[in-house]
Amino acid sequence: MIEPIAYILKKKEFWSRSFFVNSNTLIPRPETELMVEKIVKIFKTKDIFVLDIGTGTGCILLSILSELKNSKGIGIDISSKTIQVANTNSKRHKLTQRTKFYKRSLDEVYHNKFDLIVSNPPYIMRKDIKNLNEDIKNFEPKLALDGGNDGLDVIKKVIYKSKSILKIKGMLALEIGNEQFKQVSKILKSSKFKTRYLVRDYRKNIRCVLSTLEN
Repeated sequence: MIEPIAYILKKKEFWSRSFFVNSNTLIPRPETELMVEKIVKIFKTKDIFVLDIGTGTGCILLSILSELKNSKGIGIDISSKTIQVANTNSKRHKLTQRTKFYKRSLDEVYHNKFDLIVSNPPYIMRKDIKNLNEDIKNFEPKLALDGGNDGLDVIKKVIYKSKSILKIKGMLALEIGNEQFKQVSKILKSSKFKTRYLVRDYRKNIRCVLSTLEN
């Protein structure tokens, strides 16, 4: 059983930058860069306030803010060890003036209204974790993989919570699993979100849904 090279080297490239990683965080994936790319295109002329739910290494939020020079953001995670990693990366990329990372659950976010909420939540069905590649299931944090019995537990929480902390017309960008688009789009629709953009991965699977909160 071989430990993933990113954990051995304690780094992984994402968005052409080197991010510190350790076994408390998922290893950033190339598909997630496609979500960042779409967000940067949509907001490139705007100054926005971003919330990153389940921030991990902070790579999503920090990559977005590295492109949107007048924007600010908050990243939250329920693991204090993960937040330490995100803070290390914020310092590394000189973004501490525009980012804050907090050990917080979704229930503890209620004072702010955001222009954009991003999340790459756990979306693997619990029963499928045992079928993942050895390097993922044996080394990456289970907390960041386990999406409950249907894989949608955390996705539902993020969608429901976003209704109360997004500005009207604010955008929610969700990374989802390969086969989840139909179910996720139903949940979004019933929660008054309108799907605006879909991002497909290199195999043409829908992997990110960007939707706006309607009145």
